[in-house]
Amino acid sequence: MSAVAGLVPAPRSARYRISMVVLFGALPLAGLAAAVPAAWGWGLGWRDVVIAAVMYTICIFGIGVGFHRLFTHRAFKASRPLRIALAVAGTLALESPLTSWVSEHRRHHKYADREGDPHSPWRYGEDWKGLARGLLFAQVGWFIVGTERADPRHYAPDILADPDLRHFSMRTYAAFGLLSMGLPPLVGGLLSWSWHGALTAFVWGSLVRYALVHHVTWSVNSICHTFGDREFTTSDRAGNVGWVAMLTFGEGWHNYHHADPTAARHGVLRGQWDASARLIWLFEKLGWASGARWPDQHRIDAKRGASR
Repeated sequence: MSAVAGLVPAPRSARYRISMVVLFGALPLAGLAAAVPAAWGWGLGWRDVVIAAVMYTICIFGIGVGFHRLFTHRAFKASRPLRIALAVAGTLALESPLTSWVSEHRRHHKYADREGDPHSPWRYGEDWKGLARGLLFAQVGWFIVGTERADPRHYAPDILADPDLRHFSMRTYAAFGLLSMGLPPLVGGLLSWSWHGALTAFVWGSLVRYALVHHVTWSVNSICHTFGDREFTTSDRAGNVGWVAMLTFGEGWHNYHHADPTAARHGVLRGQWDASARLIWLFEKLGWASGARWPDQHRIDAKRGASR
C-alpha cells in the first residue's frame, strides 16, 4: 500500500488498459496523422479552421479557467450558470471527468515533483535517459501505466457535494465524448450542406483539435516541470515556458502558479500574456464571477524576492 494518502487502486483490467491506450495514446496520434492526407487531398478551408479554433478555445478555457482555476484552486467564485458552463466546457476537452481531474491536480500540488506526484517528469532520475523516460511518462504515460488514482472522496469532497457538479462524472462522460466528437461534423455538415463538409470538420474540429488540446495541456505537466524560468520560490521544479503559455492561454506561466496556486492570474510579469486571467476579469465585469484572488504587486514582489 502506498504511503501517499487518499489513493485508490487504478483499474487494472485489460479492457481498461486498452481503452486508456486508445483514448489517450492512439486517438490523438490518429488525429494528427489524419491531418496530413486531409490537408494534402482536400486542403484546409476557413470553415474547418473556424470550427476547430472555436472548439479548441472552448476546451482550453474550460480546462484552464474552469477545471483548473475555478474548481481545483477556487481562485474565483462563479454564478451557477457560469459554473455549469465551465464544467461542460472542461468536460468537452475529454481529459477525464471533473472529479477525477480536480483530484489528480490537487494531488499533484500536494506532492509536486516528489513521491506521490501523479505525473512528475523527474520520476526516473535526472540523467538524460531517466528524464527522457520521465517526460514521456508526464506527457502521456501516467494515466496509462499508473497503478493508483487520487480518490475524489479525499481530494475533491467539495465537488462531490455540489449537486450541479456531481453529474460531471464517469457515468455521463461517454455522452460528453459523443458531443465533443460529434458537434464539429454536425456544424460542418450543416454549414456546407454536404457529407464532405462534415468529414473535413470531423478531421480538423474533432480529431486534430482533440490531439492538440491534449498534448498542449499535458505539456504543462512535462515541459513546464522540466524547462523554463523560475523566478519565484517553489518547492518543486515548475517553470515558466512562454510558448506553452501562449497555447494554453496562460497556463504555461507555471512557476508563479506553483508559488501562489490560488491566484486568478498566472502571468504576473511584464509581457506574460494570460488570456485566462482576462476572461475571469471579464466575467467579474459582467457580474458572472466575484471574489477573484488577484495577486497585488506586494505579493508578487514578496514571492519573487524570496527566490533571490
